[in-house]
Amino acid sequence: MKKFIFILTILTVPWSYSFGQKAGDKMPEKVRKKENTHVQESLNMSGIYTGSRPWTRWWWFASLMQEADIRDNLIWLKNNGFGGVEIAWVYPLNRMKKDTINYTPRLQWLSPEWTEMVVYAKHCADSLELGCDFTFGSLWPFGDTKVPFNEATMNMTDPKWRQEITASWDYPKKGFVLDHLNRNAFAHYAERTGNALKPALKGSMSGLFCDSWEVETKFLTTPGFEEQFHKIYGYSLKDYTDSLYSGNEPYRSIRYDYMKLLSEYVIEEFYKPFTLRCHELGAYSRAQCSGAPCDIISSYGEIDVPESEALLFEPSFSNIVASAAGLSGKRVVSSETFTCLYGWPRDHHSEEQTADLKLLADAVFANGVNHIIWHGKPFNPAGQDTVKFYASVHVGKSGSLAPEIPAFNQYLEKVSSFMKKGVNLSEVAVYLPTEDTWIAGELPVEKQFIWAWGAYEQRYTYLPEELKGWRPLWINGAFLQKAGYVDGRLRVGNLSFAALYIDVQYMDMVALKRVAALAEKGLPICLKKDPAEPGYHKSNGDYQILVEKLKKFKNVTSSWKQIDNVPPLITGTDQFDFWCRETPEGIYIFFANPKSQRLTFPLEYGQSLNDKTETFRVTIRYQGKMIPAELVFQPYQSLLLHIDRSNHLNFIDIGFTPKEPVYKPRLKKGKEKWEVDILKK
Repeated sequence: MKKFIFILTILTVPWSYSFGQKAGDKMPEKVRKKENTHVQESLNMSGIYTGSRPWTRWWWFASLMQEADIRDNLIWLKNNGFGGVEIAWVYPLNRMKKDTINYTPRLQWLSPEWTEMVVYAKHCADSLELGCDFTFGSLWPFGDTKVPFNEATMNMTDPKWRQEITASWDYPKKGFVLDHLNRNAFAHYAERTGNALKPALKGSMSGLFCDSWEVETKFLTTPGFEEQFHKIYGYSLKDYTDSLYSGNEPYRSIRYDYMKLLSEYVIEEFYKPFTLRCHELGAYSRAQCSGAPCDIISSYGEIDVPESEALLFEPSFSNIVASAAGLSGKRVVSSETFTCLYGWPRDHHSEEQTADLKLLADAVFANGVNHIIWHGKPFNPAGQDTVKFYASVHVGKSGSLAPEIPAFNQYLEKVSSFMKKGVNLSEVAVYLPTEDTWIAGELPVEKQFIWAWGAYEQRYTYLPEELKGWRPLWINGAFLQKAGYVDGRLRVGNLSFAALYIDVQYMDMVALKRVAALAEKGLPICLKKDPAEPGYHKSNGDYQILVEKLKKFKNVTSSWKQIDNVPPLITGTDQFDFWCRETPEGIYIFFANPKSQRLTFPLEYGQSLNDKTETFRVTIRYQGKMIPAELVFQPYQSLLLHIDRSNHLNFIDIGFTPKEPVYKPRLKKGKEKWEVDILKK
């Protein structure tokens, strides 16, 4: 769950780190390649989430766990159509009463007794044919009471400040949030955490999970960072920290340089080592990179199972995650789903309506997700269902959802199974405006949350409406470098595109050079406007010369309508979202019910209420032919269409009709709990 924090980049500085090196030391190329590949080769990543039953996060509140309770929880989940769990270790229940005096008896964090219960849970899950992943730490940002002061999150404006972690398994004891920019600090943390989890990683393959960042990102730094910045950019960051987030120059350009280097630290010092450590432990990595101050596509590209999140992030955000998965050749895109559905922290808790959940699930399916992870299931004593988790829908015997969960899970399983077939089918790659968001700095106050302030998170970055029928996906500079233009298609990872679409204010020089090289090879490019060069130091006119050169290619135009020979996949899609997968046997297209389009946080209670059947006539382009189809959306229903190699159409039965919801308009009385106080800004 996105609880408090931040994301985006284009990788241009050719250095990376290894364990035991000082920040900025260069790693030999041979060593770097070995680090990134030697463990992966021994793991069969094709076996990840081969089943499609939805999973759930399973909160273990700090206590004395009992085997009978573990088994009772897992049996209930198995009987209700779940395919697995992700165990997340959190604070004791007395924290919710703000009790900081009484120390709840519990298994000592990472102790042999703690490991014994975790091993039992894994063995029990295996015996029930349930999957079992583990959060790689307690609470959300990595950290605990064992993180030393010199390995904790730092702020460049105050050398004595370190971010505390106050609601972990050891509550009310306080610890530190790990310095995520320092792979040596991560190595120490990962050693003790990994050793405690290692016995539970035997048996079926498990994932180790990293949630979205709850790390303070303003003025984020690490030992050696500012020296490395000066070495690369030739000026001191300390001279500008007083107004680093100002909207004026030169701070906008300086902020770009800072974010660019920060992004490389996040990816090289954290996400790459995290996945490597997972592989060394015989596990796969699963992570939400949402919220991290880095190039979001490149960061997700380092993860075995990229995970999205809804609804604290809008469903459209999943397009970025699914794009990164396709670009890096990953098959599964998971989503932490149903988080804070009606508001933060607990509106309509345990009174949720399945029709509203389906509305959101269909929205994330139509934006690239193919594996649902409920948010979620609190650990309860055997035979009870009294424990609740404040920021999720309630998965349990006593919640309003309970009667419909088995049938709803069957629906989620069926759609997920088809959306895992083959590869994504898209015609247009759209350049993600990473540089723009780094330069923009803070979001407008009315778009901020109390835990999210930065434009770099890409919360409000949307695909162009004029491209809807082409089912566009995002791309960044790093993956453009890896892409090749072969047989009239831009090819990278599992994806291929007929054209590239660019509508940004700024573009890195390295990315611009690659775009020009692709244009020279013949790639159709829509360049909506002339980009400007970001960063403090400019290239003395060379940048604008390259822009003018790019614009002179016959296959480059500023109008999408002038792009030749790239017809849409589907015409007539203005009122609904869709997702398309291509297999050797044909294509599968999921059409989301029109009411699932453009969902924003929070949903109104009963927003899914619908008594209207809508019919749309579309034309689908497949194998060079135009195939007419009639889409009939009955209330609460989405559609799944299969077109085989003979161009025969078959609507697959995915019918699930939830209980008719009750609608209650949201009554807003003043500032919502998640909103920033404009007056204090």
